[in-house]
Amino acid sequence: MEIIVCIRRVPDLSETEIEIGRDGVSLADDDLDYDVNEWDNFAIEAAVRLKEEHSGRVTAMTVGDEESEDVLRRALAMGADEAVHLMDDAFDGSDARGTATILQRAIADRPYDLILTGAISGDEARGHVGPMLAAMLDIPMVALATELSVEGGTVTVQHEVEGGLERITRMALPALVTVQTGLNEPRYVSIRGIRKVSGMEIPVLGAGDLDLDGVQVGVAASAVKVEEIFLPPRGGGAEMLEGSEDTVVQKLVERLQQEGAF
Repeated sequence: MEIIVCIRRVPDLSETEIEIGRDGVSLADDDLDYDVNEWDNFAIEAAVRLKEEHSGRVTAMTVGDEESEDVLRRALAMGADEAVHLMDDAFDGSDARGTATILQRAIADRPYDLILTGAISGDEARGHVGPMLAAMLDIPMVALATELSVEGGTVTVQHEVEGGLERITRMALPALVTVQTGLNEPRYVSIRGIRKVSGMEIPVLGAGDLDLDGVQVGVAASAVKVEEIFLPPRGGGAEMLEGSEDTVVQKLVERLQQEGAF
């Protein structure tokens, strides 16, 4: 079974004070720590588990600068068999469609049964690349998987749908699935594991290798452009209602009535 998992290097914003860069369209990254996208961790783990169950190979793939090699080595340490780094100055500034185009060119001529991606990315939280990639490859896809299994030439996916419900969908392979956090428990990656794969060669493919140019990818080709990034204004302080449960409820109702809520 041939599995491709698409991953991304993103800043960890969970415990960092966010500052806007001087250009007004990016984050100041002097104090930011970067790591593999949280959702992609679950995709890597799912790919490795399927390989262990059905045999085959897992290939990790990312679009990014030189620093993105770190997330590929993490995927290798988790059990991926090979990695491919898609890197070129021409790729800089690509929107979701441009990123999907780069991945499509890198994947189209490779053998694959299943493509896994994270449901969304922690930096932009759009979740567009996976569906666009599936459309470009003309294969079926399911988003927001919470359970995943493969039997024969069929993948069975339990996934989130509207209204807090879940649905079970079966698709013939090849197919693409975007995975939700909680799908599994990603394995711990030790320093020893990272060192073990530190010498593995990771091929780098650029625009020329993929027969791409600035008309198809990069800033010029992006339909979505960031005009401004800003922090939301701080709201007023919270008011704590004190007293018994009944008293607090009554105070809350009165305050809502005063504010015209009903």
